[in-house]
Amino acid sequence: MAIRGGRTQESGGTSRLYPVIMAGGSGTRFWPLSRHLFPKQLLRIGGEDTLIRQTMRRVLGCAPARNVLISTNGLQAELIRVQLADWKDDIKDNYVLEPEGRNTAPAIALAAIEILARNPDGLMLVVPADHVVTGQRAFEAAVSLAARLAEEDYLVTFGIKPIRPETGYGYIKPNGKAVLGRLGGLCGYRVRQFVEKPDAATAVRYLKSGSYYWNSGMFVWKAATILEEIRRNQPALAKVMDRIQHLKASGAPTSLIDDVYRGAVSLSIDNGVMERSSKAAMVPVSFRWSDVGSWGSLDEVARKNRAGNILNGRVVDLDSTDSIVYADRRVVATIGLKDMVVVDTPDATLVCPKSRAQDVKKVVEILRQQGAPEHLEHVTVQRPWGSYTVLEEGPGFKVKRVTVNPGGRLSLQLHHKRSEHWVVIAGRARVTRGEEIFDLRVGQSTAIPVETPHRLENPGHETLHIIEVQNGSYLGEDDIVRFKDDYGRKVERS
Repeated sequence: MAIRGGRTQESGGTSRLYPVIMAGGSGTRFWPLSRHLFPKQLLRIGGEDTLIRQTMRRVLGCAPARNVLISTNGLQAELIRVQLADWKDDIKDNYVLEPEGRNTAPAIALAAIEILARNPDGLMLVVPADHVVTGQRAFEAAVSLAARLAEEDYLVTFGIKPIRPETGYGYIKPNGKAVLGRLGGLCGYRVRQFVEKPDAATAVRYLKSGSYYWNSGMFVWKAATILEEIRRNQPALAKVMDRIQHLKASGAPTSLIDDVYRGAVSLSIDNGVMERSSKAAMVPVSFRWSDVGSWGSLDEVARKNRAGNILNGRVVDLDSTDSIVYADRRVVATIGLKDMVVVDTPDATLVCPKSRAQDVKKVVEILRQQGAPEHLEHVTVQRPWGSYTVLEEGPGFKVKRVTVNPGGRLSLQLHHKRSEHWVVIAGRARVTRGEEIFDLRVGQSTAIPVETPHRLENPGHETLHIIEVQNGSYLGEDDIVRFKDDYGRKVERS
């Protein structure tokens, strides 16, 4: 293996490195801008692009797009495919879907199984989809050294030099005398100690000592080695994964594999494997990093005005300092705030001191327990073909505004419990209803009876807008049977 220009390559220039973008989180601490079905990774933070697109571009400096795997779940995969449409031909078969979230250890093991099926000598670069990293060359150099160590069967993580006494991160203490490898100005070390999130006094001591690093949550290792270490340290999880590996190799149906996966214990890769392994290593890195874990952490990555404020959207402010104000559609006026967070969306508003920003996740949990839709998704829901906004709903009816992008079309589908009535308000609609196919223009309408296969598409060059009125005994989004779909969603036989 040669190290060229900071990239890990085999002879012939074909990378053996498989980046795995971990994209299954919910980002509850960025509510109300993030929701369970619209997580933090889909937001534009620390740049003009969304976090997941920033992550994709970052890992493409280390491996070709065809090697990138996306670890997520079925609920989020649909929007992620839209976000990563620029690379759709390379990664269309690279989604590793969890049927249920089981934390990072099972998700990483599932991705490792997929990599081994493609390349028995494959290396994994595991990165969260929702972190901000500044310094592409430094990132690529760190990955190159980590890959060299991974070839020697080490489990490598990246350590971030602390800049404050942070109590929300885990820490790592390397063995400074056990140098495992060098590349340019970088060194790799054995890990002496992993430390859980400390209290404030301990975090101050760690910062002063200069011997501890933040745990970045990014890793490099052989796919085979991480499965071996799971087998050594977590035999119950390994048993589940061995069963899945056998089922995949034998061509078993996805439903059976999903049932087996649901039996896996929920376990983080840090607690379950890294803290127990004798093969743990760390590369201290020079690139800037933030996990953007809460509204308060925007101070690290976002531009501020002269008063130290981060203002976004239709904000009118008088004399506020060191505050964060996000306005979605409405005008938000603030006066004399100090160290505050204000976030306004069409259906929810957050106001809190920066010092309490971590507690936003508690609010989300209360909403979840109440069954409130505001924890789950926005009033406007993004879809691969466009979006829909619920305008009004009540017993037996729901009114939506639906937009379809030029060239976009919904799946061919039917509903068992509701009828629909469509009115075109802008653009041109092509409608499939049973055996009929016809176009509707502005002011024209049509009805879709219950149990009738139908499809809506936009054959024009401008965005299609319709008003949809639903009637029925049940109006949930899960009352849908798809027969054909352009976006890789599950379909039924027609």
